[in-house]
Amino acid sequence: MFLSFWLWVPLLSKLSIMVEPFLGTWKLESSENFEEYLEQLGVPGTIRHLAALEKPRICISAHGDKVSLRTETSFKNFEISFKLGEEFDETTADGRKVKSIIRLDGDSLVHVQKWLGKETTVKRQIVDGKMVAKHTMNNVVSRRVFRKE
Repeated sequence: MFLSFWLWVPLLSKLSIMVEPFLGTWKLESSENFEEYLEQLGVPGTIRHLAALEKPRICISAHGDKVSLRTETSFKNFEISFKLGEEFDETTADGRKVKSIIRLDGDSLVHVQKWLGKETTVKRQIVDGKMVAKHTMNNVVSRRVFRKE
């Protein structure tokens, strides 16, 4: 038992080191083209408009071999926990049931969601101390910038 614990320590440290730039609480600072992106997802107009006006907080943490990403808004909070590189079932904030996988690709945290023959990607990067999230579906791209709290 004692030996097996020590075999996990390097893995846990690696995970924390790999995702460390993303860890913390982030507040939306600016958003471009988000309502158009939500339209591509099939989100109804009224909800799209309200969602585009929100200034969400995103809390990213690592626990053991899992990463958690919690999004907090004034009308709904939701959280996903996942292992990097492993597919998982996710119910999105707009109610879609998707198969997701989140992986590190260089300095980017890439989140791919697939459902009903469709696919969307959220690519997060740390740029000048801010988290930049690029949401892509079809040919529509939204860019959202978050500052660390």
